Amino acid sequence: MLWLQVLILAVVQGITEFLPISSSGHVIVGASLFDQFGDVMDEKLTLNIVLHVGTLGSILVFFRERIVALLGRDRRVLGLLAVGTLPAVAVGLMLKASPWGAGIEQTLESPLVAGMMFPVTGALLLWGMRHAGGELACRDVGYHHALVIGFFQALAVLPGISRSGSTIVASLGCGLRREEAAAFSFLLAIPALAGGGILEVIDLLRKGPGDTPADMLLTGGLVSFLVGLFGLWWLLRLIRRGRLALFACYLIPLGAAVVLWQLLAWESGRVG
Repeated sequence: MLWLQVLILAVVQGITEFLPISSSGHVIVGASLFDQFGDVMDEKLTLNIVLHVGTLGSILVFFRERIVALLGRDRRVLGLLAVGTLPAVAVGLMLKASPWGAGIEQTLESPLVAGMMFPVTGALLLWGMRHAGGELACRDVGYHHALVIGFFQALAVLPGISRSGSTIVASLGCGLRREEAAAFSFLLAIPALAGGGILEVIDLLRKGPGDTPADMLLTGGLVSFLVGLFGLWWLLRLIRRGRLALFACYLIPLGAAVVLWQLLAWESGRVG
């Protein structure tokens, strides 16, 4: 049963990492549903990181030409990505160094928090799709704009806040064209996802292996990679058509349903 749960969550991760609906929120809610109605799954945050690393591979493959261009005509974008990554790095290091780190991590695994944040992502999408974007390419963005987009990325530490949704909306607000906003969002994800994976590996080496088998985690990462390629292709089609706001119609009622479920579970003593 645990294998099936990991595979399902890997598919969910591969699809939701790129669609603006919060992959971490969906993985945490899904894992909590399994806890309540299936087998209890330990180390949700570890699985979450592994699946994110799988989708990082999707970005590297899908945007390989843009990544190669960073060494040539788009060299300036490397500095913009570095600036845009700073807020997420600061948040990550503060969480790891905080004496309340374990409690904060537990909060970040809470489906109730995810349920409350899903409508926030929906509101961001509704606001963002009112703005068609500008005419800027990634290499034309100012450093102050990169920092603003980076702050929106850092918000995605909260489950239910979509990293892709928040950074694409911020990029449109800073004047990027729609496809360029998507490209900048996912190029910005590379250091954030890689950094999160490295920190988690260091954490695992310090704590020792957990109960989830390594081959299970690796399989989940591979599935999230393959499904992620499809998710990226689908997202770019939706962005070209300006239809991201449709996901708000899904996220807002989803958030209400998750919050209601968690409140009822808490009342009955079965909090996920």
